[in-house]
Amino acid sequence: MTTVAVLGSGLMGAPMARNMLAAGLTVHVWNRTEERARALAGDGAEVASTPAAAVAGAAVVVTMLSDAEATQAAMRPPDGALAGVEQGAVWAQMGTLGLEGTEACAALAAEHEVAFVDAPVLGTKQPAEQGALVVLASGPDGARDAVAPVFDAVGSRTLWLGEAGAGTRMKLVANTWVLALVEALAEAIALAERLGVDPQGFLDAIAGGPLDTPYAKLKGGAMIAREFPPAFPLRLAAKDAALIVDAAGDTGLDLPLVRAVADQLAAGVERGHGDEDLAATLRTALE
Repeated sequence: MTTVAVLGSGLMGAPMARNMLAAGLTVHVWNRTEERARALAGDGAEVASTPAAAVAGAAVVVTMLSDAEATQAAMRPPDGALAGVEQGAVWAQMGTLGLEGTEACAALAAEHEVAFVDAPVLGTKQPAEQGALVVLASGPDGARDAVAPVFDAVGSRTLWLGEAGAGTRMKLVANTWVLALVEALAEAIALAERLGVDPQGFLDAIAGGPLDTPYAKLKGGAMIAREFPPAFPLRLAAKDAALIVDAAGDTGLDLPLVRAVADQLAAGVERGHGDEDLAATLRTALE
């Protein structure tokens, strides 16, 4: 029976941990806010007070934290997980950290001679709860067998994309599309409302055609109802948009649409909508 340490039991980490438990894995959990980790005790998880304690006996260490700084802090000795990680264990980094953050984590893993798998996921809260995430995995071939039970428990598909870092690059590309789609949808609905057009009529007009997407229906419905329970919090979307802008800049590429989306999402956070869902970018458009 594989033992997994899950560092980060928030919006995504908690349902991922539950699916690992449901798959028969032994799961140790740690979270900066311990109360969130303790919520998993009833599901059978062992709650640890420190990252180093969480990784005791674990064959796989999963990090699912909000950003690169939090991830490195959870892993870096003397208080982090790398101080107590088992010999031969694999670090599966599954959050969205951007290029620089992923490279820093890979270097930290190499420094401590721990195999590193870069494996961010496509999907938000509901797919995480359903075990239907898409895992964008990249890293050494020798680590695949170790992480396979974990990835199978949390995802519907695992795509192996090459050396560590390839998963993060694909995630940034995918998020470029997602964030642009939601911002464009918000602005279309905002315009419809200001023009006196029924926004549901707009969604009905594109339904079933080449312009329709299930995500547009989902987020568009939330926008029209003004219901924004966080599946993908706006503050994390803004963080991801900034990572995309940085990655593009590193290649010498200017993406004006992405820059505009990043600015708009950041404005939404500044206006107090950061803990609402990404769909709450509609509020910013209308303010």
